[in-house]
Amino acid sequence: MAGANTTPPGGHAIVYDAFMWPFERAALGAWRRRLAARARGRVLEVGAGTGSQLRWYPDGAEVTALEPDPGMAARARRAAARAAVPVTVVDGVAERLPFAAASFEAAVTSFSFCTVADPAAALGELRRVLIPGGRLLMLEHVHLRWQPGRRLQSWAAPAWAAVAGGCRLDRDTVRFVREAGFSVLRERSHVLGWIVEIEARSPVGLRPPPISG
Repeated sequence: MAGANTTPPGGHAIVYDAFMWPFERAALGAWRRRLAARARGRVLEVGAGTGSQLRWYPDGAEVTALEPDPGMAARARRAAARAAVPVTVVDGVAERLPFAAASFEAAVTSFSFCTVADPAAALGELRRVLIPGGRLLMLEHVHLRWQPGRRLQSWAAPAWAAVAGGCRLDRDTVRFVREAGFSVLRERSHVLGWIVEIEARSPVGLRPPPISG
């Protein structure tokens, strides 16, 4: 999938924040906070967006936030400056993470995996950069399991992706996580199964060579 590995930059960061603000106040903020509470040590956040998740990380976390869109990343850096823990915002895409193996103890995605064009490649990269037994924490909207909702999402997905920066309505994220070799420890659903919180663990096996430097 060379040349089509991730969503093109959208440049709609301010509009995105304005649109999401009432939802953050109503429920998303509480869900984000619960997700972040499970992240400890060296944390990688993939698809940081405008930095809505950054305020919730607990003491002891050291966060690297990856964001490919320049407009989103600029707002994320401002959010990082206000965060209670150290946060570094870096450019990059989920399918080609610019980090050494076993660099992180936890990885977080929050309403970002829907825009990753190659979920299998991205999850393979997350397995690589997590330590054996590291945590994968996700808060994502997914393909519904019930009809006719699932059928409607499939029908609307191409048009929605075209106007929403590549966001896919029909992503079976929980299935992809399992297929990538992660063990799903917890799964919590909201909004009739449209939004899920996932806590998974990377495989435990032979540890990679120690990180040099």
